[in-house]
Amino acid sequence: MKILTATFAYNEGEKIRRTLLRHPKDRSYDLLVMDDGSTDGALEGLPLDNIIVLRNPTNQGIGAAMKQVFEYTLKHGYDILVIQAGNDKDDPLEIPRLLKPILNNEADFVQGSRFLPGGGYGNMPEYRIFATRYLHPLLFTLAVGKRVTESTNGFRAFRTLILQDSRINWRQDWLNKYELEPYLMYKAIKLGYRHCEVPVTKIYPPHQQGYTKMKPVTGWWSILRPVFYLWLGLKK
Repeated sequence: MKILTATFAYNEGEKIRRTLLRHPKDRSYDLLVMDDGSTDGALEGLPLDNIIVLRNPTNQGIGAAMKQVFEYTLKHGYDILVIQAGNDKDDPLEIPRLLKPILNNEADFVQGSRFLPGGGYGNMPEYRIFATRYLHPLLFTLAVGKRVTESTNGFRAFRTLILQDSRINWRQDWLNKYELEPYLMYKAIKLGYRHCEVPVTKIYPPHQQGYTKMKPVTGWWSILRPVFYLWLGLKK
């Protein structure tokens, strides 16, 4: 199978450099970085000859950037897409865990979970533990009718045939920020695609380095509202 791993950067500084350099040189997948209008020059001087680089001239939002990667994935005939954060929280050496259920024809959508046995997290603020371990997964579980332990972790892999399903309208304009990822997972599960979780680690940097770009309230609502909209039938 043809596999693409995509990571995303918007002024991530040294974190995106570490993210890319942690990938093994001998790998079973192509590696792509989507630069969403960064102005920090972090990618300059890196050995990018074996890395695909897509760039936005200005910041468009993670959902809009991810849509461009989806289009690239379909255009170039990839069978599986792996999503990884560009802030050096995810371990590229765990990518085979995400791929294994798909390659063994056991799953179509594989979600990485830091809360399963064998997974882990570190330096995470208490309020984010509450939101990512309890609040969002509980609401997501109730909405889709299947228990999940992780619904906000962006470290995941899925078959690109999901992106070709006309019932999954991921090109909608309201999915340009944090909404796209929970939307896609929700639709995949509700439409009967085989979903499973595997343990992964997600280690946060020391807080003084900046651990998230998500803004309080507006960012939280952005990642929550797809669940409510789809659950209540307000969006498709």
